[in-house]
Amino acid sequence: MRLTPLVLAATLATPGLASQTCTDDAMIVFDGSGSMSEMGFNDLDEPRIFEAREALRTALPQIAQSRKLGLVTYGPGGDDLCTGITLHFPPRADAAGAIIATTDALTPEGSTALTAAVALAAQALAHETRPATIVLVTDGKETCGGTPCQLAAELEATGIDTTVHVIGFKVRGDYFSWQSQGAAEYREADAPARCLADTTGGKYVRAETLDELIGALRVTLGCTILF
Repeated sequence: MRLTPLVLAATLATPGLASQTCTDDAMIVFDGSGSMSEMGFNDLDEPRIFEAREALRTALPQIAQSRKLGLVTYGPGGDDLCTGITLHFPPRADAAGAIIATTDALTPEGSTALTAAVALAAQALAHETRPATIVLVTDGKETCGGTPCQLAAELEATGIDTTVHVIGFKVRGDYFSWQSQGAAEYREADAPARCLADTTGGKYVRAETLDELIGALRVTLGCTILF
């Protein structure tokens, strides 16, 4: 299910449409790849990671009051472009400060190994033995050879109740073909990894602004009654 800004606003205002398991443990998978520092030709006034960090600072303190959160990042810190996948910690109480500090310290680099990162998050949640909620924040597509749609099918088949929500943040279409697509399609492309959400019963939310990203975090991680 893709949530456009109007649908997202309605969802936030309607009881029962946010995550129904909003107190269960959850993992955030955060994009720290080199593209998070891009600007210029992508119609971005500043690097994506600036607003991504601000959204976490705004949304997480309230969310972390009601559920344990863990963090996986991908991009920086590897021996090559595709090995920078880090489990910083599994779900723990009052994790907002640790998540914010970790993402604030990231220097975006490396490629987009999102499939392996989501798989690592599922392992941290012991998804084969208990319900698991994963929220992937990504600005693009898998670039390290992973197959997110295949992983989605595996999580659906092997998990007790595994749900992956995907937030596509400032996702852009193919730069070289945007003129034939039209500028709107270039700026409003969906992340190819949305199949992770479609297959597991999660939400796909496209966020272009800071406010939309804050709302996306709240609707995928939080209880509407809190906001």
